[in-house]
Amino acid sequence: MEIKRIKGKRPRLRLIRCDSCHKIPFGAVTIVAAPKDVPPFMVDAVAAEEDTFLALSAEPKACENNEHPIRMMTKVIELRPEPPGKILVKGKDPLQFLAIVHDLNQEPSWKEEWVSNALEGILREAERRRISSLALPMLGTRYGSLESKCFLMLLRNALERNPPKNLKRIWLIIPQVGSLRILEIFKTLFLP
Repeated sequence: MEIKRIKGKRPRLRLIRCDSCHKIPFGAVTIVAAPKDVPPFMVDAVAAEEDTFLALSAEPKACENNEHPIRMMTKVIELRPEPPGKILVKGKDPLQFLAIVHDLNQEPSWKEEWVSNALEGILREAERRRISSLALPMLGTRYGSLESKCFLMLLRNALERNPPKNLKRIWLIIPQVGSLRILEIFKTLFLP
């Protein structure tokens, strides 16, 4: 199928209806809860759950290294962790917001405070960069044991404390497993 541009205008595209997507307006933002494999719209930025040494997003690859072992070990020793709650911005189109919500040297590896700080940091960074759409996974729930309800309450609180001006749409990425329960909690917390 070919899409033709007319006089520099964007092509008119239709989204396929998603029965597992749920849309709720919250202030000036529309939050759409949908699984990862059913994107409800294109996004300007994608948030990701990360740890202090950025191991969770590291590509597993083996490569030959001709560097002297002592020099290599010195680099490892000098490596400093990122502080929990911080947001790192990488890439572009879409931007990647790496949310440092895990310290793999601790048990549990996450804290509610870190997830809360990361959510507020993501919202501030989105405003600073004039992001209008964001994909947001449920931080702390994939690699940690943060309850979905707790994450959703933290998100609601972050949005209430930092009402977005530029951010118009959030794609809340929900897991396939347990999605009905998560959607019920989502509706309860975000509907008036």
